[in-house]
Amino acid sequence: MDAFVQQRIDEWLSGPYDEESKKTIRTLQKTNPEGLVDAFYTDLSFGTAGLRGIMGVGSNRMNVYTVQKTTQGLANYLLKQQKNPSVVIGYDCRNNSLLFAEKTAEVLAGNGIKVFLYKDMRPVPYVSFGVRNLHATAGVMITASHNPAEYNGYKVFWSDGAQVVPPHDQGIIEDVRAITSLSQIRHAPGSPLIERLEIDAAYLKALRALQYQAADNQAYGKLLKITYTPLHGTGMTLVPKALLEWGFSQVNCVAKQMVPDGNFPTVKFPNPEYKEALQLGIDQMHETKSDILLATDPDADRMGVVVMHQGEPEILTGNEIAAIFANYLCQRHPTPAAIVTTIVSTDLLKVIAGHYKKSCVEVLTGFKYIGEKIHEWEKSPTGYAFLFGAEESYGFLIGTYARDKDAVSASCLMAEIALDAKRKQKTLVDILHDIYRALGLYRERQHSIVFKPGKEGTEEMKNLMKKLRAHLPVAESIEDYAQGFNGLPPADVLLFRLKGGSKIVIRPSGTEPKIKVYLSTHEIHFSSIKAGIASCEKKLDDLLKQVQSWLH
Repeated sequence: MDAFVQQRIDEWLSGPYDEESKKTIRTLQKTNPEGLVDAFYTDLSFGTAGLRGIMGVGSNRMNVYTVQKTTQGLANYLLKQQKNPSVVIGYDCRNNSLLFAEKTAEVLAGNGIKVFLYKDMRPVPYVSFGVRNLHATAGVMITASHNPAEYNGYKVFWSDGAQVVPPHDQGIIEDVRAITSLSQIRHAPGSPLIERLEIDAAYLKALRALQYQAADNQAYGKLLKITYTPLHGTGMTLVPKALLEWGFSQVNCVAKQMVPDGNFPTVKFPNPEYKEALQLGIDQMHETKSDILLATDPDADRMGVVVMHQGEPEILTGNEIAAIFANYLCQRHPTPAAIVTTIVSTDLLKVIAGHYKKSCVEVLTGFKYIGEKIHEWEKSPTGYAFLFGAEESYGFLIGTYARDKDAVSASCLMAEIALDAKRKQKTLVDILHDIYRALGLYRERQHSIVFKPGKEGTEEMKNLMKKLRAHLPVAESIEDYAQGFNGLPPADVLLFRLKGGSKIVIRPSGTEPKIKVYLSTHEIHFSSIKAGIASCEKKLDDLLKQVQSWLH
């Protein structure tokens, strides 16, 4: 075993760590030495979504010690930035989320920092909104989004309500790295600086202001039948309530998934991108003859949609949902404004924006960069007015009340669009096809190359990206973001533009042991929607074969 790793293990075994953790380490020494190395070979680090990892003992795991260490570093950084800082803390349904939130609060209070800790689990965007509403210096959300049950995480927001970006993220990381001993961590359990609260009324009021057809929603909302599932997560606390306030009274919830449970017993992965996670909802959609199924992930920042179209359920992709949103919002927003999306999302958003004489700005993957744009434009007299933010992985934001993707507001606005369509004897799929006929048919596909979690998988991912850069394939143009590109910050991303307008993007995931491949193509002229889709799917098949030849 590496001497550095052994030293770290010895420090845990001899240091002021709890006996249960020490017992677990001794067991792993006998039963799973490779797993023990992975737990200690490095520290959890901030990625696109903050701190995220498997729960367990060790410096490379989510546990009370890594949470406390991170929080002490955050506290040190905050105290350098502001005289009397305050922090909003939220948490989701995951195992240990409440515990980690309470430990975070205790360390912040131990450093004399005012804490607003939510009384119950709430969605990610509720924390973003809370930071702004309570004029806090920062926010922390304990969540691992849609990751499997063994994960948890720690997401940090800044005073504008967006996830931290440079220079604050780097400053926090440096202060976290400076915490090398548990003796440096200050605690104040039961401190009067910790205030438990909820701000549902203010949040729901902000959402009500997002309606474009408020009167029609109230008058005709009962015509739309909605099935809803929170996949055991935080969406159950606000989505049904918000839909009802918007006028949608015919909402039936998937009872088995309306139970908060960090083990996610009814799904393998609590991710609305996967059909398996939606199956119970689809079954209930059939039984109740619902028009749409809305599904939110455990921390309710991502939303999936299934549409009953011609008697069959049709699952919409994140790109298709984004296109429907963009088209609806651009039609109804008379003044100049901008859509913000990511370099891996559908090019159809740029086409829609251009058609309605709106702007479309692309940023790197990670909703924090969309939040950063909102803040940048607000500070600039020549900045765009933000209309809508979208990423292909089912993340959407309408308006600026929050600065992170919000499945609660997205669910409400999608219901408004579905109602508007139904009153015209159409479905959301019909709306999508209308967009295709007017502007071109765009199709996308994602492919993931999965690696082992931990050190071995991380090294394999790095080596594969290095190999690809050393032997770049032929393309019309290649954009390598390693040193930054087109004004965007450095990122481990390669983008290939091919003849005919197809696009391939390759990047390692910031939250999972995967290299993600994004394929996109389009047809401008087609004899029918069916023929256009078939043509695009054939192109995507060919693109995937091309990529697989590059990566093997």
